[in-house]
Amino acid sequence: MKMKYLLILILFLFVVFLWIMLFDSTRFVVRNYKIEDSRIRKNCRAVLLTDLHNKQYGRNNALLLEKIREANPDFIFVAGDMLNGIPKKSFQVAVDLLTELAKEYPVYYANGNHEHRLELYPQTYGDMAKEYEEALEKIGIKRLVNASVDLEEYGIRITGSQIDRLYYKRFKKQPMDENYLEQLLGEADEEAYQILLAHNPAYFENYAAWGADLSLAGHVHGGIVRIPFLNKGVLSPSIQLFPKYDGGIYSIEKKTMLVSCGLGSHTIPFRLFNPGELWVLDFETGD
Repeated sequence: MKMKYLLILILFLFVVFLWIMLFDSTRFVVRNYKIEDSRIRKNCRAVLLTDLHNKQYGRNNALLLEKIREANPDFIFVAGDMLNGIPKKSFQVAVDLLTELAKEYPVYYANGNHEHRLELYPQTYGDMAKEYEEALEKIGIKRLVNASVDLEEYGIRITGSQIDRLYYKRFKKQPMDENYLEQLLGEADEEAYQILLAHNPAYFENYAAWGADLSLAGHVHGGIVRIPFLNKGVLSPSIQLFPKYDGGIYSIEKKTMLVSCGLGSHTIPFRLFNPGELWVLDFETGD
């Protein structure tokens, strides 16, 4: 009799977990974060997108666009992996969404590892990198590939980093030389509020040491499965258990990193206790 009840309990939990998994894999939540800094000259708002991986929320991403428009941002930040780096895989979902956004907002886009791999391995991906670049240029988006743009009106500098594939190895974190980011990006701007679109959160210590006041990352997908109540992710794309930076806000002294759980998924195509995230960031002048 006890075994019967145990089996019933196991079946019940399986059904509950399956329902939550299906629910979380098809929805996203809006999260807000406010930043105050004396170097910010004018209040503004940004929306952060990361790790869409060609996901659609409603036809042509109508639900996602609706929430972005409700936020009424001044600009859009993209921290990479809007598409899937799969040979001959269409990236039209990402392009269609970005087309609509570019009509209404300035878009500041840094690559993730999926965009980067299209460029690194043309023997595998053919002309996908070129075709994606041309599609973005057609709608007026020029990506920040180890480059910066100054928003002087707001007192903000945005830098997009594209670190080497070496730093995306599985199972083990590759140490990053302390001078690597400065050689890659140049010096951070201490006079402006320095934002770094970084994608991979594993190197927060390096981003902070370089001078990023706010690092915006994704990549980890919230750990795919999050442990309820502990709010901790289980597995990273690098196949590391319980990644240190899996989702949320982190600080090192006065430097901050926001890690989005992202909007889509790949390879492991589900989420559990881990809905997609759309972040709304408010930048305000402060003392």
